[in-house]
Amino acid sequence: MIFKCWSRNKFSSVNLLLFSGLLAAVSACILSGFAGIYFEKILKTSPTVSVWMRNVQLAVFGIPSSFFNSILQDHEIIFNEGMLYGFDVLVWVVIFWYCVGGLSVAVCIRYSGNIAKNFATSAAIITSTIASIYIFDFVPNALFLFGTALVIISIFLYSFSNSS
Repeated sequence: MIFKCWSRNKFSSVNLLLFSGLLAAVSACILSGFAGIYFEKILKTSPTVSVWMRNVQLAVFGIPSSFFNSILQDHEIIFNEGMLYGFDVLVWVVIFWYCVGGLSVAVCIRYSGNIAKNFATSAAIITSTIASIYIFDFVPNALFLFGTALVIISIFLYSFSNSS
């Protein structure tokens, strides 16, 4: 039915982009949830393997695919200028913070769980937004404020339900 409507151009390009974006966001949420649960299972079922080793094991799959993708997209620059062309101090600082963030996520999942990691991520987004309000004069809209309230309420409800 959908393909039939697409072929008749009954969907505008805006509706198609909205549908595609919504489908991508829902898919990302579902895959992220399953990945978090699976990662928690991996970390907690084998406590003898360190968090560092688990990250190395996961990187074995991530590094080749990232390398192939970078060669595919930027092969001309990489072959002419080198793999690290354009990397300055700021890029290395960002890479360092991503490494620290990845390790802290792994430690958080290992010792508390996936739900706590999601709450910590949400709280970090809210904290970053509050900092952006003062630093960059960012003005959040009503929908963002509503989402912020939901996150804060859910954190309190989750912490009170676990304490009793």
